[in-house]
Amino acid sequence: MPVVTRAQPGGLKVFGLTGGIGSGKSTVAQLFAARGVPVVDADALAREVAVPGAPAHADVAATWPEAIAADGTIDRKRLGDVIFADTAARARLEAILHPRIAAAADARLGALGSDGHRLALYEATLLVESGRWRDFDGLIVVTASTETQLVRTMARDGLSRAQAEARLRAQLPTEEKVRVATYVIDNDGARAATEAQVEALLTKLA
Repeated sequence: MPVVTRAQPGGLKVFGLTGGIGSGKSTVAQLFAARGVPVVDADALAREVAVPGAPAHADVAATWPEAIAADGTIDRKRLGDVIFADTAARARLEAILHPRIAAAADARLGALGSDGHRLALYEATLLVESGRWRDFDGLIVVTASTETQLVRTMARDGLSRAQAEARLRAQLPTEEKVRVATYVIDNDGARAATEAQVEALLTKLA
């Protein structure tokens, strides 16, 4: 099920933004947002559609009760330990979440087009793995070295190296994502270097 289509109201162009875990794609998304480009974040939508009381939350709780915290919310770290170790479980979770995320994304992007925006980004991790990158006007891939990805993931999520490596292995190798990219941003160095690449890309897109 496509997340978005190319035909958005008002001539809005939507570029997919992706990268492997720990590549820093969210940092790049923030840099675009700071320069006036709206970013629709699939991870944020995943949280929204799975709050307690929502249908997606009920489906997750029924399938993985061990991933529900004492306050009723989904313990994402605990759920991650399950799905990243089991391909079938990961596919089941995607079947629960993705249609609901797609509907929410279409609504957000449609509103941006109606409001007169001409450019927006859709930030998501699995755009290439799922084939959904084809639904956009182009694809921006954020890259970083494997070691940098692991270090960032361990620091951000409080994971052991083995847990971080498992999450990295569950994703398509970066070179496969780069192969279908329209643009690539190298986020392995200093922030200033990444900012310069974002500025240059914005000039092209403008």
